[in-house]
This record gives sequence, C-alpha cells and structure tokens, in this order.
Amino acid sequence: MSSAGGEFGQRVRAALKERRMSIRAASRAMNYDPAFLSRVLAGKQLPSPQLAEALDHLLNAGGSIMELAARLLDGETSPTGQASAPTLADFLPEGDPLSLLTVRSPRRVGVGEVTDLQKRVHGLRLADDVLAGGDLIGPALRELRSTVRLYRENTHTQAVGRALLVQIGELAQIAGWIASDAGRHEEAERIYRLGLSAARQAEDMTLAGNLAGSLAYQMSNTGRTDEGLTLAQAALHDATNEAPAKARALYWDRVAWAHTQAGGTENARAAMRALGEASEALADDSTDIDEPPAYLYWVDAGELQVMESRVYTELRRPLRAVPLLRDVLDQYDATHTREMALYLSWLAIALADANEPEEAAAVAERVIRIAADVASERTAERVRVVLARLQEYDDVPEVAALLADHTA
Repeated sequence: MSSAGGEFGQRVRAALKERRMSIRAASRAMNYDPAFLSRVLAGKQLPSPQLAEALDHLLNAGGSIMELAARLLDGETSPTGQASAPTLADFLPEGDPLSLLTVRSPRRVGVGEVTDLQKRVHGLRLADDVLAGGDLIGPALRELRSTVRLYRENTHTQAVGRALLVQIGELAQIAGWIASDAGRHEEAERIYRLGLSAARQAEDMTLAGNLAGSLAYQMSNTGRTDEGLTLAQAALHDATNEAPAKARALYWDRVAWAHTQAGGTENARAAMRALGEASEALADDSTDIDEPPAYLYWVDAGELQVMESRVYTELRRPLRAVPLLRDVLDQYDATHTREMALYLSWLAIALADANEPEEAAAVAERVIRIAADVASERTAERVRVVLARLQEYDDVPEVAALLADHTA
C-alpha cells in the first residue's frame, strides 16, 4: 500500500475508534454503503472527493482527511498502487437471507410451479410499463415475500432450486424498481441486494448485472454518485463475454449515466465513451445465437437513444438533446404515461438550456398534467426539477404563468 493510501485508512480508522463509531454507523450518518467505505479504508478503492469531504466533516478533521484524499487522487493510482476493480460480491447483503429453513411438513416444489411463477413475474414487468410504483408496490412485495418463502420452506431438486433463485432475482429486480419509483429507496436497496444474492447463488451473472445496474441507477439518482459509479462499473466488470448483447448494452448505459451524474469533465468524456460502447454492444444483438432473457425485452435502439438524449441534457448540450428527445417522443407509446412524463421533462430542461423558455413552459405544462395522474415519485421529482430550472426565466410571461399555477 502506498504511503498516502495507508495514512488515509489509518487516519480515518483511528478517528472512528476515538469516537467509538463503527464503519456501519459512520456510513449511515453519511448515507454511504458500509461495503463501499470498508473498501476505501482497506485500500481497495480510491476515496472520492465527496466521501473525503463527508468524512472530514463527520470526524471534524479540519481538512486533513480531504488533503490526504487529494494526494491519493492526484497520484492517479489506487491506494494499493494498482487497479483494484470492485466486484458484485462487495454489495451482497449480510448473512444469507435465502438460507433454507427446516420445517415440519415441507412439500415438494416442482417445475410447474416455477413455470407459473415465471408468468406472474413477467406479468408484473408488463404492468410496470403502464402503471406506476404507487399502484404496484403492494402486489410486488407480496409476490416477492411468497416466492422467498416458497424457496426457503420447501424441498426441491437442485435444478428447481436454481430456477426458483433465478425467479427471486428477476422478481427482486422489478420489485426493487417499483419500490424505487414509489420513493421507497431504502426498501428498494434491500430488495436489490436480496436479488443480487439470489442471482449469484444461481450463478446467473447476467441477471446479477441487471440487478446491480438497477441499484447503481438508484444510487446515482439519489445523491450517492460515487457509489453508483462504483457499482455500475462492478456490474460491467463481472459480466462475462457470454452475456447477451442487450445485457452488455444495458450495463454500459448504466455506466454512462453514473458518470454523467458524478459530474466533471473527465466523467463527461467517460459517459460519452460508455454510450458508444453501449451502441456497439447492441449492434451485436443480431449475431447472438441464444435468445436474451425475457426481462431484456425493452432494451433496444430506442431506449439507448433515450439514455443518449438524457446524458446530453445533463451535460447541457441541448442542440444534441432536443432532436433526439423529439424523435423518441414522436414514436413513443402514449399508454406508457410515466415514461412519457419523464422524457418530456428532459425535453423541457433541454429547451430551457437552448434558451427557448416559451416552448419549455408549454412542454412543462404537459409534464405536470400527465404526472398528476401517475403515482410515481420519479415523475414528481422531475416536475420539481423542471419548475426549479424554469425559475431563471420567471420574467417570461408563459413561464411566469406556469410558475404561478404550479410552484406551490
């Protein structure tokens, strides 16, 4: 371990010990993942500037922790002196939430029940296309709990057990997505980690990457940008070359978004490179011999275009973002109201960035009208973001009227 790397971990650990604070307690206080902080203090992961600042403030270090982190980052090397990519194993839940239970009268679970479960899981996925998290959270959680009990409390062959684990993983991905859309982020994270454990036990790394990418996406969108980037990169790192083209495209898409949310010139360039990799991966889809998993049905060129336009919007490049968003919206299924509201919100922001406040206000009005009937925290948050962005143009009559009607 390098001198600066060793000093950083020792300095933080000593300060935590002095305050009788565990890594878990410190992580909770800073809204960071304990596994992420453990990796940093063990010298396996570089501390981000955001984490260094949070630690410095938490430990009242007077800038010393930030200085040590800056020395590490300036050296452009990991604390151990060599690259140390995180893996998905670093993000598994504690213990084994899927350990088998011994019950008095277990019954035998067969292939037929797995087939029925597959249909229900895919039905929930399709329902999420047209309904929002607030509508689906109850059914999703009930289905997940009953499926975990089915696996843990009954007997099954090894093949059926693996199939059940895969369905738990798939169900956890959609249930976690639904919980996140409902604004229940802590619950969503627990669900994603449960699914990650199930997918790894089933040795389905394509599914594990999908779960990890979904959690990384939530982290990136809720202020935990360095953790989101680390996890998105871990999902990509753990993916095998045998992963379907659509899966690889999705992993790269998540990496692109994580870089975008992390901010800064270097991350912007990395985001653009990741978008290119996603497009190249999807281009290989026609050469795949096997059919991709059913849960990747929505990954296509149009979805990559959506992510590309959102990245351009976040990077304040409206001349690229606006045409892409208009093209996407012209072709989009109007029954998918949540996504329609979300994509329109990006268009409103891009139009504001292009100094077209009147048109931005008209699009924002449409976003608000659609979002009013959607039980989604994602759309509610996007409405707040759009209204905040338009404050800059409050002297424009169309914007002033919109703000007067909706800011409260």
